[in-house]
Amino acid sequence: MHRLVHATSASTTSAPFQARIAINSVAAICDPLGGLFLPETGTLVVSDLHLEKGSAFARRGMMLPPYDTLATLRILEAIIARHSPATVISLGDNFHDRRGSAAMPDTFRQMIEAMARGRDWIWINGNHDPDGPSGVPGASMDELRHAGLVFRHEPSLADGVGEIAGHLHPSATVRRRERSIRRACFATDGKRLLMPAFGVTTGGLDLRHRAMTGLFDRQQLVAHMMGRDRIYSVRFANLLG
Repeated sequence: MHRLVHATSASTTSAPFQARIAINSVAAICDPLGGLFLPETGTLVVSDLHLEKGSAFARRGMMLPPYDTLATLRILEAIIARHSPATVISLGDNFHDRRGSAAMPDTFRQMIEAMARGRDWIWINGNHDPDGPSGVPGASMDELRHAGLVFRHEPSLADGVGEIAGHLHPSATVRRRERSIRRACFATDGKRLLMPAFGVTTGGLDLRHRAMTGLFDRQQLVAHMMGRDRIYSVRFANLLG
């Protein structure tokens, strides 16, 4: 929950510890709140919000704390306030299941409406929400080609150059001061980028997991790990296995 604490602090209007990178020669900023900002087009990218995960679990008889949607939206409000994007792209699994957007309380719907006002909002369809959301502003689609990049939920082995994708929730582990630290990360080799999951109750998949095989040139791969208020950039060779 450190992102929520940082998002609600007075320091979110300036973030000196972001990582400035390039994906397929397009400039980008990895923000420690979990979003990617493309300054040339004013585009903010987030992924795997998994809104209404708590309510989805409750419908199946499994109780989770019911605060995930509010916490995720508060962080989203903060990163939008920081970058003031012209366009927001949410890369799939926006809601935890097909019923999430229809069942979402009006209070949360109004928060999304306020964030979307005056800007373009794109919902990329994910495997959890393949039909797109209902009752919220914005357009939904399976894939978007924009600003020299391709935005989709699941990464493609066949079409990875210039790709920004989610789905796999990348994370990485390093050793620091005699202990291992695992963090969600932006993973990129300069050609494609996998986004960290933005939702507060999402897990992570290590970059060495077999599901990552073939996605990156590992000699060029860097994990831009999310700290409390900064990004730590670590080459793949220096990560713990």
